[in-house]
Amino acid sequence: MNYILFDGTVRNSLLPFTFTRPVADIRVGILTIREKWEKYLGYTTTTVTEEYLSEKYPMVEMEENVMINASFLPNDVLSEMVKSLEKNQAIFKGEEVIAFFSEESQEEVDFDNYEIIEYNDDCLTIVNTWDIFQKNDVAIREDFEILTEDRFSQPIPKSVNVISPENIFIEEGAKLEFVTLNASTGPIYIGKNAEIMEGSVIRGPFALCESGRVKLASKVYGATTVGPHSVIGGEVNNSVLFGYSNKGHDGFLGNSVLGEWCNIGADSNNSNLKNNYEEVKLWSYETEGFAKTGLQFCGLMMGDHSKCGINTMFNTGTVVGVSTNIFGSGFPRNFVPSFSWGGASGFTTYITKKAFDTAKIVMARRNIEFSEQDASILEHVFEETKKWRKD
Repeated sequence: MNYILFDGTVRNSLLPFTFTRPVADIRVGILTIREKWEKYLGYTTTTVTEEYLSEKYPMVEMEENVMINASFLPNDVLSEMVKSLEKNQAIFKGEEVIAFFSEESQEEVDFDNYEIIEYNDDCLTIVNTWDIFQKNDVAIREDFEILTEDRFSQPIPKSVNVISPENIFIEEGAKLEFVTLNASTGPIYIGKNAEIMEGSVIRGPFALCESGRVKLASKVYGATTVGPHSVIGGEVNNSVLFGYSNKGHDGFLGNSVLGEWCNIGADSNNSNLKNNYEEVKLWSYETEGFAKTGLQFCGLMMGDHSKCGINTMFNTGTVVGVSTNIFGSGFPRNFVPSFSWGGASGFTTYITKKAFDTAKIVMARRNIEFSEQDASILEHVFEETKKWRKD
């Protein structure tokens, strides 16, 4: 069977992260949503997404396909239901479609002609940006189970101070000495060729993905995910770094999400709690205003390729778009549009040529090419977000 993940109705509520990727490629827990479905289904998947993303994330369609709503995360029950779908069947949870059987000739789907199968059990869904960190605890636990089932961890080095070693899994090539791992509060997963440097103290749930690094004497609280080739240091609490991003120095990052190719300057901090303890509001790309989150703790949402200089201070509930460059003293405003250059004293437009030149240098350091596809996607984002920039 051919499985295709689609963005569903949540794409705009997951901006700025979905400016540069399908919903399926959001990382929550240890794996991306796509990687989770592929683990459960035993098949690779492709994607239906925005047209400007489709060259980099193409769809492969066959005569018979199962379409899956990428905002729903798989589990044992749901994945079996999806694998069992037959022609003219669809799985719904309430009013929202989870998956349906599609044929190549179908241009439009009329669910009135489908047999509707109700899914009434619990499952994780990613609907808003803050769900990524808020649901990361449960997502890490679920991914840990599926990744470590019937496998043996590499031995924990004798110099490691450990609590609940049965909840720790170390992949081949990982390095860690003279660190403290407390897995009594949740599992700790250390990926292939990852490194935790001496003096670090980590409390689970925690995931350090392949080739990620935790720098000297870091303090990490769960539930935190450090994506592939990402670096953290200082103090980190309940945050998710998608991949290839750096927060390598002292400073606090809490209840936050960083996309790919982000860099947080030394001694930068974000607030995750308002001084009056009131509910945090976040910028909404859908309403073009600030929306209630229902959360008391909510920090920084930063899109791909964004950077901030040393000593940057982010207010509670700040949304930073794609390819921004923030620097200077004071608090920048709590919505920074994509391709902005500046700080608290004001912003100008970060022209694409300069942004692309930086992206090429940054990506080359990891032996990855900044491709024409990448440039085309960012050019589209530049145009799409122009209305929010004020020079």
